[in-house]
Amino acid sequence: MRTTIAALALLLLAPAPAGAAPTPERAAPEGLAVTGYALPSTRPVIIRRDAGALTTVTVAAVSLKPRGDSTTTPDPRTLRLVEVAHRQGLRAELLVGNWSDRLGAFDPDAASSLLSDPDHVAIVADRLTALVVAGGWDGVNVDLELVRRRDSRGLVALVVALRQRLPASASITIDVSASSTASAYRDRGYRLAELAAVVDAIQLMAYDQHGPGWSGPGPVGGLPWVEKSVAAALEAVPAAKLDLGIAGYGYLWRPDGTGRTLTVKAAQRLVERAGVEPRWRSGPAEWSARLPDGSRLWWSGLSSIARRATLAQDLGLRGTAIWRLGSAGRLT
Repeated sequence: MRTTIAALALLLLAPAPAGAAPTPERAAPEGLAVTGYALPSTRPVIIRRDAGALTTVTVAAVSLKPRGDSTTTPDPRTLRLVEVAHRQGLRAELLVGNWSDRLGAFDPDAASSLLSDPDHVAIVADRLTALVVAGGWDGVNVDLELVRRRDSRGLVALVVALRQRLPASASITIDVSASSTASAYRDRGYRLAELAAVVDAIQLMAYDQHGPGWSGPGPVGGLPWVEKSVAAALEAVPAAKLDLGIAGYGYLWRPDGTGRTLTVKAAQRLVERAGVEPRWRSGPAEWSARLPDGSRLWWSGLSSIARRATLAQDLGLRGTAIWRLGSAGRLT
């Protein structure tokens, strides 16, 4: 039986002094499904390296076109990742999203153009089904973000259309932005109970609580906020259908108000080169540091992943979903 990240890399953290690394101990919570998100540019060696920690690789394969009536063509590298995942005994899901390279952001208009038009829903569902069959994918992951509340019924219609068309063995998962109240999920276009009735899993993106451009420095997804977001989701979603999404990255805030995303390794290198000591924040269960120039860093590394996986296990959730492979560092 494949050993998941819960058996190989998830740690029970002993109390540690502020600024000191948590003391790792082996833990073996069983039964967690573990999804690792990947980009087309993710190197196959990373999937092979982390395979023992995973059950599924979900690849950001296609995006909606601006009119919402079709998708982009998959990068040929995505099919290589499917092959690599299968050789490692992993499942591979095709992610369809509304990220726009043109905008450098998620495109809410493209999502609305899809979800508000039943004909577009049918066309896109047909398109995704054809891609799954042709590419040997094991399922579809729907990653439509900034969904408008008025399009919430269309989002349910999309997963229903996929369920009607995909092979019976194919899975459907859907990414949902974390919110700390049930009403906030509804306001963000998520009919959680209706979605849960159709999909195999709702993957709760419990990150981006803070980030440059929309907040001051703070945890990427602090543990108390994560716990509230999970509790609110569980009001409508059975625990066995909920995956806890976990950040495997960090953010840098500069004194001038600009900032950027960092891999875990890049955050650690910045701190090392600056000659400063990072602090393990036991409350949010993340690392932070202040650089000599006044820049602030927060990041979620393996110790953070461990704490959240333990939470998922304690709550009886289906599993975890890590954004993203390569950025999070070695998982095993």
